[in-house]
Amino acid sequence: MRGVCARCGCTAGRPWHAGPVDELDTLVGTWLAVPEVAERLGTDVGRVRRMLQDRDLVAARRGERRAPLVPASLVDGGQPLPDLRGTLTLLADAGYSDEEAMRWLYTPEDSLPGTPVEALRAGRRAEVRRRAQALGF
Repeated sequence: MRGVCARCGCTAGRPWHAGPVDELDTLVGTWLAVPEVAERLGTDVGRVRRMLQDRDLVAARRGERRAPLVPASLVDGGQPLPDLRGTLTLLADAGYSDEEAMRWLYTPEDSLPGTPVEALRAGRRAEVRRRAQALGF
């Protein structure tokens, strides 16, 4: 067991775990369907699906149809958010699912301050990755 959940205090075995679906919706805010991501990136849907497979982007299945949706803030200036891929890899190595990784990226962290995704958008990759790497221990 790795400790107590920082979000709810349970002992799920990791500092962050999947919670109610609506909580993730609240944390993320705006979602984009794969075709919308393709349009914003100026590419096709197949390329976006490859980006999801390669972990350049991350998606969660939402709604009744369980369609994969990408947080809108992960698409920045016609490309995936820089440095997201490495951070997602670190979180996956720590045993996080895609939804758990998104929850971690969008949950405010007092020591940053703000959320890890805001820190990535501000170019503070090293700070975010140090925290993500520490989750695996």
